[in-house]
Amino acid sequence: MIPPVRDDLADLEGYHSPQVSVDVRLNTNESPYPPPPAWRAALLEELASVPFHRYPDRSARDLRRAIATWHGVRPDQVLAGNGSNEVIQALCLAYGGPGRTVAVFAPTYALHSHIPRITGTNVAVGERRADFTLDPAEVERVLAEARPVITFLCSPNNPTGRIEPREVVDAALAAAPGLVVVDEAYAQFAPWSALDMVADDRPLVVTRTFSKTWSMAGFRLGYLVGPAEVVAAAEKAMLPYHLDTAKQTAGRLALAYTGEMEARVGALVAERERLAAALAGLPVDTWPSAANFILFRPRVEGVWKGLLDRSVLVRDCSSWPRLDGCLRVTVGTPSENDAFLSALTEVLG
Repeated sequence: MIPPVRDDLADLEGYHSPQVSVDVRLNTNESPYPPPPAWRAALLEELASVPFHRYPDRSARDLRRAIATWHGVRPDQVLAGNGSNEVIQALCLAYGGPGRTVAVFAPTYALHSHIPRITGTNVAVGERRADFTLDPAEVERVLAEARPVITFLCSPNNPTGRIEPREVVDAALAAAPGLVVVDEAYAQFAPWSALDMVADDRPLVVTRTFSKTWSMAGFRLGYLVGPAEVVAAAEKAMLPYHLDTAKQTAGRLALAYTGEMEARVGALVAERERLAAALAGLPVDTWPSAANFILFRPRVEGVWKGLLDRSVLVRDCSSWPRLDGCLRVTVGTPSENDAFLSALTEVLG
């Protein structure tokens, strides 16, 4: 007989994002631009000589060295995984589990709660202010009551786009009884990063991804930067040979094209500001964003379906905590953004 699923997983829903066929897809915060052609050519050339009958480098040493050099840290302070979600899972496996708790502040990235729960870890949920900024006093309250082994911050925060100021991270570090993990999936779009705060004697971990600014969502590659002791502990929770050779090669080669990446980021930031200015003239409520997306709340109903009927797909966040009626649009190419604004204007009447 098939045994029953764990009691704590029986009613847990998986993470879903609708994937439907549309002309303009702006719902998953991917880059609308492909990686540089030179990167693709270099990758194909190197893969042509890979001995695919051999296992990959289990420690991904070359990739970790390249990431470490880029960030000015040591290789033993870097751990790479299949997207930043895998390194978050490794942290939860290493430090979480039954009888332990992580803290999050809603609304925020759903997987900061979902991943701990599938590892058997309790989740304490704090509240953000009405404008979705984080109150240091609320952070201190939640940490004092829950005593979490991991406190998750997301900067810029998904789905609100808000960046966590340095003083908020400092306050969390001062109050946290365990690790503080700052998820920086969208950091290159923002004016500051917590990476320069990472040190072996500070319980701070920063996670990053190649999916967004590096235009490599199809490779599912992410990493964390943190104290060497934390990296070693998380690595124990990784499966052997978890990063294939192609993924390691793709990430290492991408770091040779930082100029091209920064140019794409600059173009998207400019488009983000253009979108924000246009939305300000429509009957919707918006919040400042430091990411490659904008959260907005239309003042009429049926907008998500109306956009879909016009072959424009955005993310429906209306069922997420405190986000009644909210939608999130990814910043696309100028033509995609024009199509979105045209469709939205038409739906809004």
